[in-house]
Amino acid sequence: MAFDYDLFVIGGGSGGVRAARVAAAGGARVALAEESRMGGTCVIRGCVPKKIMVFASAYREGFADARSYGWDLGEGSFDWARFRSRLHGELDRLEGVYRSLLSGSGVTTFDQRAVLDDPHTVRLADGSTHSAKHILVATGGRPERPGLPNDHLGMVSDDIFNLEELPRRLLIVGGGYIACEFACIMNGLGVEVTQFYRGAQILRGFDGEARGLISEMMQEKGVDLHLGTNIVDMAPATADHVASAAVTGGGMAAPAGETSARSAATGGPVWVKASNGHEHVFDAVLFATGRRPNSDGLGLAEAGVGIGRRGQVVVDEFSQTAVPSIYAIGDVTNRVNLTPVAIREGMAFVETVFNGNPTPVDHDLIPSAVFTQPEFGTVGLSEEEAREQEAVDIYCTSFRPMQTAFAGRPDRVLMKLVVSKATQKVLGCHIVAPQAGEMIQLAGIAVKMGATKADFDRTVAVHPTMSEELVTMKAPVRSV
Repeated sequence: MAFDYDLFVIGGGSGGVRAARVAAAGGARVALAEESRMGGTCVIRGCVPKKIMVFASAYREGFADARSYGWDLGEGSFDWARFRSRLHGELDRLEGVYRSLLSGSGVTTFDQRAVLDDPHTVRLADGSTHSAKHILVATGGRPERPGLPNDHLGMVSDDIFNLEELPRRLLIVGGGYIACEFACIMNGLGVEVTQFYRGAQILRGFDGEARGLISEMMQEKGVDLHLGTNIVDMAPATADHVASAAVTGGGMAAPAGETSARSAATGGPVWVKASNGHEHVFDAVLFATGRRPNSDGLGLAEAGVGIGRRGQVVVDEFSQTAVPSIYAIGDVTNRVNLTPVAIREGMAFVETVFNGNPTPVDHDLIPSAVFTQPEFGTVGLSEEEAREQEAVDIYCTSFRPMQTAFAGRPDRVLMKLVVSKATQKVLGCHIVAPQAGEMIQLAGIAVKMGATKADFDRTVAVHPTMSEELVTMKAPVRSV
């Protein structure tokens, strides 16, 4: 059977674009459809704009530190409108880069939604159909609201980048990395941030000692964190709500006559009742309570593709679905939801399908970073995970780094190695510190290679640095 294309990719995010480009570079006839903007979540609504906001939010403390170092600086102020304009301009530029990469690789693109008609046919929103020998689903994921009554009054992470103005008082609901990152960002930009998390500690699933330090530092920097707390009710704020919030200790919205910031998602101040009985009024509420794969309405189940309980596309180790001609990569599979992983999965897909070299995706020992303030870099097993598997030695130190200690700030950092007692192999490395993301990328190489504690010890320290502690810790602080 003759097909219009060798590969049709549904989704123009990092993973889909990489797979399309590499397949086309090898001579395949490739098409790609994207219903929103090229670049996907990472470039347009996630990693890139978020990291730029992290940079912006760090300057407030940086200016304060500069004065301690002898620089004569005024107080200054943050201009959200000017920043947002520059941010959107940069995202437009990056989208253009993605489009140029696709066109330069010979990939045919369609700026519209695509769904499956059958295992080899894609139907576009304009009604046209295109056949393909292979179809790759790379549609990513989306933020999910918690299902509370009136939860439409709250924003999700996609909305943050389009705020007309910053809220004066913001509630963030959630304790994962997205919630914590935005809590730090908005706090750094001068917003009064309150964070509710129903669990006992933020950043569930990460190393417990690291989580504890990040929680302490976030509160030290001004985030009003409430653990074991959730929303039980919410509604548009009225004058009675403001009065009630004042009585229960939940605080007030912007004073009368002062303009409250509002977003398209909220439309104005929101009254919230917490699970501890307190009532609050906020200018805006951000739900960071999870994400869901974008698999709805694509015709996948009808074509025979397995869909999991969370909506994820079920694939094997080669990213192939139950339908031999259909593959899926990235967040839509809900395996490891990180941009570099989606790109790796896309490369492995091309190697398997177009280069005749079956290549399973390696999801083991993936370094990652959480861009809280301070940052958190991690690779391998947490202490809690490791001690469930075997006896381990824990090497750990926490201290005040030179730069901020000189400026008189109470900031602390953490350097931690989880080491197998039997083999002395480093099973996990966890860093809480400024630029931890940069450090963990390099430490991740050693851990991935199977380095032992002796390998770390043989490495000469770079002095004076924070990271030198990783190679100078001689005795474990505990064995578990």
